Amino acid sequence: MKETNKTELFETMPVPKAITKMAVPTVMAMLVTVLYNLADTYFVGMLNDPLETAAVTLAAPVLLAFNAVNNLFGVGSSSMMSRALGLKDYDTVRRSSAFGLYCAFFSAVLFSAFATIFRLPLLHLLGAGAENMAPTSAYMLYTVSLGAAPAILNVVMSYLFRSEGASLHAGIGTMSGCVLNIILDPFFILPQFLNMGAAGAGFATFISNCVALIYFLVLMFVRRGKSFISIHPRDFRPSRRIVREVFGVGIPACIQNLLNVVGMTILNNFCAAFGSEAVSAMGISHKITMIPMYVALGISQGAMPLVGYNFASGNHKRMKQAVLFSIKVGVTVALAGAALYWIFAGPIIRAFMENELVVEYGSAFIRGFCIAQPFLAMDFIAVGVFQACGMGGRSLVFAILRKIVLEIPAIIILNKIWPMYGLSYSQFAAELILAIAAVIFLIRIFRNLEKKTALK
Repeated sequence: MKETNKTELFETMPVPKAITKMAVPTVMAMLVTVLYNLADTYFVGMLNDPLETAAVTLAAPVLLAFNAVNNLFGVGSSSMMSRALGLKDYDTVRRSSAFGLYCAFFSAVLFSAFATIFRLPLLHLLGAGAENMAPTSAYMLYTVSLGAAPAILNVVMSYLFRSEGASLHAGIGTMSGCVLNIILDPFFILPQFLNMGAAGAGFATFISNCVALIYFLVLMFVRRGKSFISIHPRDFRPSRRIVREVFGVGIPACIQNLLNVVGMTILNNFCAAFGSEAVSAMGISHKITMIPMYVALGISQGAMPLVGYNFASGNHKRMKQAVLFSIKVGVTVALAGAALYWIFAGPIIRAFMENELVVEYGSAFIRGFCIAQPFLAMDFIAVGVFQACGMGGRSLVFAILRKIVLEIPAIIILNKIWPMYGLSYSQFAAELILAIAAVIFLIRIFRNLEKKTALK
């Protein structure tokens, strides 16, 4: 195993260059992921049928729930791997990767089975009514019942490759599936081709995820001997320490995602009371504003291995530099995105659907969502630091604050004060307070590390 490149990346390469090397492929993969999500909405929107667009929006919480498994085993295992690399404990790195991959696969199979067996109650819970029940069910058949395993394994494997500095390979794997999805969407969705509507969007996603999974498996075979990632059964030997450390970071990240699912489901149910046009507008505006959000998330995830490695190895100065550089870039990008969305809200929504009511609603929604972006970027980076350093408790505190204490009550209150239009401002109300808390938490972490360094 040649460690020269990994050591240089994590220990000696200038921080801006190291983060750029790891974050740029991650951000690109995130942006392509957003584009393929938007492609589903865009091509389904070309049908000018709010019921079909609403189906994609209503199913979104279930697809978001995939991230509960991704975070549990992807974030948890990759955090453990980065810290073990910092300690030069390579056996733990291999065993952590095998533990994450096998557990992710078994969890994905259970997820598919549960969603299929309890399909009708789940559809009602998501807010699907008689008018949009059929297209929502058809979309979920391909994306969830058949597609959970490849979708989940793709993301978990990208986390694991990123944890050892192979961000470029992780990005290519993610992007390959997303680009294929964008290419296939019009052929499966539009009436001049297969005319499958929302179901076609789901089928294109399923095929694309399968292709991306094949890429990762081939990559593992090609890189054998050059990577610590393992799917060999002999490495699936989870010790008490591995389970504790992976779950210590992964469970709070999983809970955070499940709370996101709950929040989105509540938001969609409130929105559904105003009709399919409102649901369509909410789905389009939410996905559009994911672009700067995913850039911030990509920067956070790209910096995580560097932060975790240097935290474990005791190079706290380099760790702090990585965090501060990530904040500077992430918040700046989010501010620029928010300004553009506020100015061009109407034309952006109209590009997805020529429906005046959808454009009216969506323009208001996108402005509500966009002002939360700079604060959301700060929160993502803070949570990324907690996860990289194994501070699962702090991640859990943020998850509970974000949804249970702040955002869900804000949805209820703002909808009463400003019916429907107030819904999109609930995220801003929550993230503003969380951003202040993030700064306080990070300052305390750095001060504690400085004290420990001074005592040595």
